Amino acid sequence: MRLQSSFARLFVLSAVLLAGCASLTDLKTDISERVFGREELNPPAPLVDFQPTATPKLLWSSKVGSAETYDFSPAVDSNAVYAASAEGELLKLDAANGKEVWRVRADERFSAGVGLGANLVLVGTPTGYVMAYDQQGKLLWKSKVSSEVLSAPRVHLDIVVVRAGDGRIFGLNAVDGSRKWVFQRSTPALTLRSSAGIVVADGVVYAGYAGGKLVAIKADDGNNLWEASVAQPKGTTEIERIADITSLPVVDGSAVFAVAYQGKVAAIDRATGRIGWSRDISSYTGINAESGRLYLSHAQGAVYSMEFASGKTFWRQGDLRYRQITAPLPMGELIAVGDLQGYVHFMQREDGSFAARVKTDDSAIMPQMTELNAGVLLAQTRNGGLYAISLQ
Repeated sequence: MRLQSSFARLFVLSAVLLAGCASLTDLKTDISERVFGREELNPPAPLVDFQPTATPKLLWSSKVGSAETYDFSPAVDSNAVYAASAEGELLKLDAANGKEVWRVRADERFSAGVGLGANLVLVGTPTGYVMAYDQQGKLLWKSKVSSEVLSAPRVHLDIVVVRAGDGRIFGLNAVDGSRKWVFQRSTPALTLRSSAGIVVADGVVYAGYAGGKLVAIKADDGNNLWEASVAQPKGTTEIERIADITSLPVVDGSAVFAVAYQGKVAAIDRATGRIGWSRDISSYTGINAESGRLYLSHAQGAVYSMEFASGKTFWRQGDLRYRQITAPLPMGELIAVGDLQGYVHFMQREDGSFAARVKTDDSAIMPQMTELNAGVLLAQTRNGGLYAISLQ
């Protein structure tokens, strides 16, 4: 398999870098750039022809600013959309027409965002700061955590929960950013540098870790509730043994779903941490769930629809191979994914056949697209475009 041979070459490169005294952070970044598609390992599959059964329409677009090597996703609150860029710009748009309400330029660059809650607009920086703005764009506070912030902060009641790049999770006071608690666990020396974030549901924080571990901690004090093994590292080299959870877990009802790169997808009981079922499927951008179905983007580009309770496959769409697709976004009767060339693909919920396709710009779409409202999605691209797309 070409991907496996690429990883073999990658291992040799890693040894060279280590011999050259490169830092472990640089090594992680170098490996992650290849895994997450900043450098093309395999040519993307050509687009297939199909008979459209739906009509996508661009409602509006806006220029946010480049994401560079970071991953950003817009956030929606009431009638507003908030978005950020690596250049340190944060903006608020009217959700109905995309018109700019305000734009602020920070004295820091941004590496993650946007998070919303407790009337705060939250972003993270490469230097390890969490920055909190009010909904008029005024900076309220900034708080330092242990390392770069690569995923959007989340809010539970009066606590801002943020994950640092070294794996520590912090609970900050939403009023002034002061530290309330910190959670940390040991991790392997070699892990993927990813924008894997956290999900907060019903007062519990769910986070995926290296080695295929999923943890559940209390949002009010950071105490560990349970830890589950989604995947076990396999292989003879450190590269082959990477089995990190690099995407957001998904909470649906009594279960939380997680998937590991070079590992498995699993359903875990939220109360006990016990594995309900698991399957050998690899993903680095993630999963989504809706109406009794689980949707997954495979690491090599296939999209799966699976049965919620058992993991049985309903269908598999394999014509997006090596297109570095985003996590799936359910939209009623259709499922949407974006790709590295700026296309958004829509598939039928029932059989996975292509229903529509629309082009944004020529750059990759961020790993997580956002639902603006029923039948409308938001896609942010690496070159800084933000697109609101509806379906007719």
